[in-house]
Amino acid sequence: MTTAQDIIAKTESLLVSTYNAQPVVMDRGDGVYAYDTDGKKYLDFAAGIAVASLGHAHPKVLKTINEQTARMMTCQASYATKEKLEAAELLIEHSCFDRVYFSNSGTESIEASLKCAHKWAYENKGPHCNEIIAFHNSFHGRTYGAASVTEKRNSQPFFEPYLPGIHFATFNEIDSVKDLISKKTAAIIIEPVQGEGGLTPASSGFLIALRALCDEHNICLIFDEVQAGFGRLGTLHAYETFGVEPDIAAWAKGMGSGFPVGAMAAKKPFADAITVGTHGTTYGGNPLACAVAATVIKEMLKKGFLDNVKTMSEHLFEGLQKIQRDSNKITEIRGKGLMIGVDTPFEIKGLLKKLQSNGLMATQAGKSTLRLTPALILNKKHANEALEIIENTLKEMEE
Repeated sequence: MTTAQDIIAKTESLLVSTYNAQPVVMDRGDGVYAYDTDGKKYLDFAAGIAVASLGHAHPKVLKTINEQTARMMTCQASYATKEKLEAAELLIEHSCFDRVYFSNSGTESIEASLKCAHKWAYENKGPHCNEIIAFHNSFHGRTYGAASVTEKRNSQPFFEPYLPGIHFATFNEIDSVKDLISKKTAAIIIEPVQGEGGLTPASSGFLIALRALCDEHNICLIFDEVQAGFGRLGTLHAYETFGVEPDIAAWAKGMGSGFPVGAMAAKKPFADAITVGTHGTTYGGNPLACAVAATVIKEMLKKGFLDNVKTMSEHLFEGLQKIQRDSNKITEIRGKGLMIGVDTPFEIKGLLKKLQSNGLMATQAGKSTLRLTPALILNKKHANEALEIIENTLKEMEE
């Protein structure tokens, strides 16, 4: 009989070592729960790092996949399909944007956003305008363009040279941005809530000031909503939570609730920079991915769905704050919506291992933050179950 450890060992021997292997083998999921091959049940507060927005095996998503797979999975991107049209119409109708480009992942959406901004600046401000301002503690992806605007580049010199002309400002400090702006500044890219940066939200005042600064200097403002978008903050799009419209947004993760799909959306003056032959995709916008995305969006737009995200967010924050008050086991709580970061005095990998042993799956953000990104279908029973596991685990960590 093949054991979980056999599967892990054999898998590790065949795969490139991009991640440290977990001690269990995942088998299936159902709603907010996941199960390993030994039958152990976990409350999934990782959700694939904010991906499974509708939970595991959502009946509407399964129905869409089964029906669309039987009809058509893929075709050349130059063809229109009913599925692509429906997904695009939903995105444009329910956002501030005019055009959309479909991709397959968050990092591809970032790449498209950077290329769009660069070409817009080249055509409207001149060839000299090719610099980007990003932020300390940012994370935008692992391809070269995305990695170039991610501060982690400074600890990975073995991938150099990165894109030139990238400057890093201090998150939530507008003067640090002003100090970096020049006639060469094409775009500013920011996560409304930093993910790997410890689940740190931008202040509305900072984003309002950033928008005004971009307007003043004719700079393209890009929001990386890959993790914070699609219901995660209690609004369909992250920018709506802050009341600030970007010129371009990058989307993915929760957009497909586990199915690989992403998009770049842009307002018309910026979208017009992408013309035939300047960018493209093989898989992006395929009928299956677009059908799934449309299904997910329609579920999120149903009455009460986004209100539930806000309610569950408030309940979790209150529960975590109570644990913090009742003990010295939590030092800080950050985040927005169902994108929550918790700092503790304990070593993060040990804490995650203990939580997993006690039946809660979560992830790490940055060097030491516990990241909680459950499915958006969470209810109070699930939230209370998670809070109880977290409280008991923190008590055990002291022993």
